[in-house]
Amino acid sequence: MDTTLIVMAAGMASRYGGNKQIAGMGPNNEILLEYSVCDAIRAGFNKVVFIIRPEMLSDMKRICGDKLAKKIRVEYAFQDYNSLPAWYAVPEGRVKPFGTVHAVLCAREAVHEPFAVINADDYYGVDAFQKMHDYLAADAGPDRAAMVGYRLKNTVSIHGAVTRGVCRVEDGRLADVQEVSSIRLFADGRIADTSAGEPGATLDPEALVSMNFWGFRPAAFDTLQSYFEAFLRGADPGDIKCECLLPVMVGSLLREGRWTVDVLDTEAVWFGVTYQEDRPLVQQALRALHEQGVYPEKL
Repeated sequence: MDTTLIVMAAGMASRYGGNKQIAGMGPNNEILLEYSVCDAIRAGFNKVVFIIRPEMLSDMKRICGDKLAKKIRVEYAFQDYNSLPAWYAVPEGRVKPFGTVHAVLCAREAVHEPFAVINADDYYGVDAFQKMHDYLAADAGPDRAAMVGYRLKNTVSIHGAVTRGVCRVEDGRLADVQEVSSIRLFADGRIADTSAGEPGATLDPEALVSMNFWGFRPAAFDTLQSYFEAFLRGADPGDIKCECLLPVMVGSLLREGRWTVDVLDTEAVWFGVTYQEDRPLVQQALRALHEQGVYPEKL
C-alpha cells in the first residue's frame, strides 16, 4: 500500500533564532529531516511531501530535496495565506502561519493515501517510523488515527520553555490530549507547567506527550478542513498570533467521541532543537547513532 510522509517545515523557528529546519546537525551537515526521511524510506513509505514557505523552495531543493528525490518521490506544498478560505480576511499585521492543522491541509492536493505527519525539526527514531508505517498499511476505518507518544522527561529543554500536547492514555488509546504551553525543566529535575507563572504545577515526567507524529487516513482531510474553518470563524480578529494546532483538534474530536486514536508503543527516543543551546547535544546524539551503525557514514 502507498503511504506518504508529510513533513511540516514552514515554522518560523523564532525561539531558535534562525531557520532550524535547514540547519546542519549531523556529522556531515545533515539536517534533521533527512534522518526522518531516511527512516521513513526504510520503513516502507514511498512519498514525502514537504510543507514549506514559498521562499524556502530553492534552499530545500538544494540542501536535501533533490538528493532525496533519487530515493523517494518528493513533492512540495506551500503554507501561505493563498490557501486560506476566500471568505477569510487575514488580520492586519499578522505574519505567522496558522498552525499545524493548516499546514497539513496545504498538502491535501498531493496526498490521496494513508499518511503520517511529523515536524521537520525533531528526531523521532527508527522504530517509530516502522510502527507508524505498519499501522497505516493495515486496514482501519476512516475515523481511526494513530499517534506516537514520547515521555515528557525526554522532550524538555533546560534552556527554556516548550509547548507539548500532554496525553491521557487508556487501554492503548488516546483518551485526551491537552496542549500545555510554557513547560519548564528546572535544575533540580522538576518539570512544571509555568503558563500561569512560577513555580508552576508539577508534571509527571513519565507522562506521554505528542510530538506531532500522527497517522491519518485520507478521509481526515475533510475533518481537518471543517475544524480549521470553524477555528477561523471563531478567532479573535485582534489576535494576530493564534494557531490551529493538531493536538488541540485531536483532543476536541476525542471529547466529542468522533475519533479513535491509537497510541503506538515504541522504543524510539525523541530529541530535537528548540533553542540554539540544544544544538550541541543533538549533534552529539546523531554522531553516536552513526558510530553505532544505526546510520551509514553518510546518509
